[in-house]
Amino acid sequence: MNLARFPRIRLGHLPTPLEPMENLSKHLGGPRLWIKRDDCTGLSTGGNKTRKLEYLMADARAQGADTVITQGATQSNHARQTAAAAAKLGFACYILLEDRTGYTDPAYTQSGNVMLDKLHGATVSRRPGGADMQAEMEALAEELRKAGKRPYVIPGGGSNPVGALGYVGAALELVAQAAAMDLRIDHVVHATGSAGTQAGLVTGLVALNSGIPVLGIGVRAPRERQEANVLALAQRTAEHLGLPASTVRAEHVRANCDYVGQGYGIPTEGMVEAVKLVAEKEGILLDPVYSGKAMAGLIDLIGKGYFKPEENVVFLHTGGSVGLFGYPDAFGLPADAA
Repeated sequence: MNLARFPRIRLGHLPTPLEPMENLSKHLGGPRLWIKRDDCTGLSTGGNKTRKLEYLMADARAQGADTVITQGATQSNHARQTAAAAAKLGFACYILLEDRTGYTDPAYTQSGNVMLDKLHGATVSRRPGGADMQAEMEALAEELRKAGKRPYVIPGGGSNPVGALGYVGAALELVAQAAAMDLRIDHVVHATGSAGTQAGLVTGLVALNSGIPVLGIGVRAPRERQEANVLALAQRTAEHLGLPASTVRAEHVRANCDYVGQGYGIPTEGMVEAVKLVAEKEGILLDPVYSGKAMAGLIDLIGKGYFKPEENVVFLHTGGSVGLFGYPDAFGLPADAA
């Protein structure tokens, strides 16, 4: 499994830290919690998409592109990091944002990630909820080709076999860090949405014969669909690496989608409590759409005895805390003292 044979442009501050969450572990009464700080990748406040973009932007350059197009929800972390990568590498960038929540508050529609998209120089346009976003990107790409541009289309979340290589690399990085620390990892838990992060992690950890199970906490799709999406992408990623698709099997892919709430990007009470708790106990900021719901799931599963007290559980922080500014009313924070 030689990742060095694939084109890559270094964008991230890697390796990201692997740290204990001692206060949170004590507060919850075990297991031993660790956090893999992929919020610290460094590209426009960081996040998991940076690892994927190292391979995607290299592929764009190898194909002679001068423009990148991608899509996401209004407060898309992927869009923000793509816009930043494009700015750094001299690509024009077009972002298509889908309205998946119906929120019209300017804090949601204009601040947070949206503000940073524009600050990085991206051209931002909106699409209604339920739009065929892949078709919308292809239509825009055709317009740009007619105008003499050379566009490269990046799927939502950067989730294809090229992008998933970033999390195959993260699996290698995590196993090496754990070995250097004499840390036995019993579980990895993270937010799963567009499937690329989980697919890459699972592919890498299975190919390494690590024996480390990955649990994705879903933020959008029902469990059966989420697991099917992850499995399909993991098998395509294995083939991209030159491994048999059967390297990754259905039993390697697990998702729990009980913590989505009313829908993608819509706050839940558990998410709010989890974001506040981690901020107060560890000084770490989660985000309201992905890592906050994943942490809410992890905390609930701990309370239900899903993990043994002596086990080591690594929470992969996928970043996105800038999205907090799009949800100012969700957290009910106290007003300033007089």
